[in-house]
This record gives sequence, structure tokens and C-alpha cells, in this order.
Amino acid sequence: MKKIFLVFILACVSCNLEKPTEFSELALNDTIYSADGTSFSIKNVLNNYKGKKVLIDFWASWCGDCIKGLPNVRKLQKEYPAVVFLFLSVDKSKYAWRRGINRFQIEGEHYNLPRGMKNGDFVDFVNLGWIPRYMVIDEQGKITLFKATSASDSSIEEALKTVI
Repeated sequence: MKKIFLVFILACVSCNLEKPTEFSELALNDTIYSADGTSFSIKNVLNNYKGKKVLIDFWASWCGDCIKGLPNVRKLQKEYPAVVFLFLSVDKSKYAWRRGINRFQIEGEHYNLPRGMKNGDFVDFVNLGWIPRYMVIDEQGKITLFKATSASDSSIEEALKTVI
């Protein structure tokens, strides 16, 4: 019985430690919206930045921790000007999202996940249970950092510094 329990625990832990390097097709085909209301697939948006490193910042205008992390994000933007900073908002209100961009003077590429952080193929793939959340995508479109929950996490800079 102890062996079965141990195998079960190891299986659960290994599943939680999985760090994908590619997005699933289902996730890539999910829809996001630009500030002007135009819909795009995640795949189309990411393809726009092929050949560039991308830092994805999942945030919301109502998220205190997201706002507290913005000075660190701005620091990264200054240190890595060649990196594309892609802000994906989980605000369900488009008005609150656009107002948050302006109010907090967030510079970068902005899109909205219209179903929030609990619904959708993309947020399911990312397992977005907490924001802020940061991911780094390399120049080839591979995920080099799957999960960081603080903009000051040293793994973000390590992923941004990595040269292909």
C-alpha cells in the first residue's frame, strides 16, 4: 500500500513540475482582443514577434500585486529594449482594462483575454491560477520561462539574457 501511495505522490508532483516549451494548438487558437476591439488568435499575435524575445505579463487593472510589480517591469523594459513586452489583461471589463493601461502608464503591446483568468483554452494551458504571472518566449517561439509570479524573479532576467 505504501508503494502505491508513493507512486501516486510522485505522479502528482511530476505533473505539477511540468514546464512546457511549446504552446498547444488549442491554446494558440484561443481568441484575444486588441485595445480597439479587433480579435486575434494567440498564434497570430505571437507570430508577429517571431525573431524577437517576448515577455508576457498577465495582469489586471484590479490586481494590486500586478500594479506593485510595474516598477520592476519598467526596469526590465529599460534593461532589455529589444524585448517585446506583451501585456495580457484578464480584466472582464474592457473599460477597466483600457483605463488601467492609461492610469498606470503601461508601455508595451496590449491585449485582453475576454473570459478572464478562469476560462479559455489559453489560460487552461498556462494554468493561470494567480496573477501577476510572467512568461518568456524566445526568438523561435519556444517557452523558455513558463512561470514566474514576481517581476523581480531572477529567472525572468536569466531567460531574457539567454542567447539562442
